[in-house]
Amino acid sequence: MAGIYVHIPFCKRKCHYCNFFSLASSKNKNAFTDVLLKEISLEQSYLESFPVQTIYFGGGTPSLLEPSGIQKILETLVKFFSISKNPEITLEANPDDINPESLKELRSLGINRLSIGIQSFFDRDLLFLNRIHSARTAQRSILDARNAGFQNLSIDLIYGIPGQVSSSWDQNLEIALSLEVPHISAYALTIEKKTILDLFIRQNKIPPPDEKSAVDQYRLLMRKMKERNYIQYEISNFCKEGFYSIHNSNYWKSIPYLGLGPSAHSFNGTSRKWNISNLTTYLKNINSGISFSEEEKLTIFQRFNEYVMTSLRTNRGCSAQKIIDDFGFSFYDSFKKNISSVIDKGLMKEVAGNYFLTDEGKLFADGIASDLFIIESDNSTKRKGFS
Repeated sequence: MAGIYVHIPFCKRKCHYCNFFSLASSKNKNAFTDVLLKEISLEQSYLESFPVQTIYFGGGTPSLLEPSGIQKILETLVKFFSISKNPEITLEANPDDINPESLKELRSLGINRLSIGIQSFFDRDLLFLNRIHSARTAQRSILDARNAGFQNLSIDLIYGIPGQVSSSWDQNLEIALSLEVPHISAYALTIEKKTILDLFIRQNKIPPPDEKSAVDQYRLLMRKMKERNYIQYEISNFCKEGFYSIHNSNYWKSIPYLGLGPSAHSFNGTSRKWNISNLTTYLKNINSGISFSEEEKLTIFQRFNEYVMTSLRTNRGCSAQKIIDDFGFSFYDSFKKNISSVIDKGLMKEVAGNYFLTDEGKLFADGIASDLFIIESDNSTKRKGFS
């Protein structure tokens, strides 16, 4: 199995919190599509003979591409890769870009999963985040998507927004649940360097997010999703049975994937590579036959650390047997030694040789994973505390 991610770098305007590579312009959109098709042909051997189970259009704003451009991309992928029967094909969309007619076109192209960037059902939050759409448009887009036949539907929500009290976050969730959205991805607002929010906070124009409020809202999120029978299959992702994202789940299972487009990342099981985060250079280099990506061969330590980090985020947990099989007993001994204190604190539990974060542990997931990492230094095996 394998997946393909297609990065569409265009946006109508840049959201204040976004640090992904994107451009608030549609200039070079047609040239981009032509060069992307060329990149597909150049990368046809990257996934070897693995059948492609998922295709994911992310960004940026993929819904800004004309249906004819999406069709060309899909046809070229089918030409150069072995695509599984009935693949999951996801497209990210903004509420203001979709309508009954465009949704019908997307369905006809084979898009069978839609991920809508709602972020909030309140105009105040949307204005703060510099989103273009309104709360009314957000709700309408979900109804339009369902009426167009999109059963596999996901939305993004953001919590921890300055000024967002728990009662309004609760209402956000209630609206999503009332609309019977089968998949919800919810993320705490984080302030990334070089974003507009980062600048505004440093200039004291807005307050930074309140960590306690964000924690309270995350606890509310977990509780409410559990009450409504949503499965928390990853720290930030909740779904009804049968509606988990296959593409994203495969990332967390370390299944190979190819990233196409500027700034896209790829992974083949032993190495990772990433494309240039500059559209002009990306276009020029591919057209000129010049390298447009960098690559890193992963050490066994890096692969172990990535496994620990990703598996602990999921409801599959971290498997003792997989650590032994893939990395050896020395890695398992280190892992086992250093999780004892985490278990004692009630942040992790063990069930039949699999280790899971508790609800409280999910609040500290990154820190817990980091403390379990093993690093290589001067030809010796080290961990924070590993000897």
